[in-house]
Amino acid sequence: MNHRPHTTAILAMTADGKIADFKYSAARFGSINDKIHLEKQVSLVDGVLFGAGTLKSYGTTLSISNPILLQERVMRSQPPQPVQIVVSASGNLDPQWRFFQQPVPRWLLTVPSGAEKWRSHPGFKRILIVHGTKENHSAINWTATFSQLQELNLNKLAILGGGELVASLLAEDLIDELWLTICPVIFGGNAPTPVGGKGLIQSQAKKLQLLETKQVEQEIFLHYLVIK
Repeated sequence: MNHRPHTTAILAMTADGKIADFKYSAARFGSINDKIHLEKQVSLVDGVLFGAGTLKSYGTTLSISNPILLQERVMRSQPPQPVQIVVSASGNLDPQWRFFQQPVPRWLLTVPSGAEKWRSHPGFKRILIVHGTKENHSAINWTATFSQLQELNLNKLAILGGGELVASLLAEDLIDELWLTICPVIFGGNAPTPVGGKGLIQSQAKKLQLLETKQVEQEIFLHYLVIK
């Protein structure tokens, strides 16, 4: 039995596999259909996990506004909004970002040094302090962290990026499913992809099983299971 949340990474990418341009601008190339899809998937989870870089790009997070999705959460005995969990080992986040005025529960996931900056600031409902790895005290020990999230009744998590966070979780076999939206645009160049980090050689590649595919106008939605 897994003592951790079930995780689904949800990302939109260009036809050439980029999640942002080479300047790491906020990704706004998805259509309204992709936003509807994202809101639906987010409405199914207990918590949303994303990196500080993703938050910096947008300044906000996606909250549930569709009345039907809100009602469905009530029927599942879930609170109106999933917990929004920002991952930042440094804790260097701007309290002026609009995120801190949004009507959502905000948690910070950080290491002890990153927590100090927020102890006297009301921006977060909860600060989750986790310990780093033996090799790097500022790197998050994800296996232990996910066990902690499970204990806090977060049984389903959506992972919204960025690529470095997705890479860290994939490396520890902590992502169960992937939803990828392929959008009809090409960026090219040295731009970020859904999975960052150093990369894997072919013999170490993560294998996927295609569960579902659908086309809505010009976008294709791919649903994968990560084979463990």
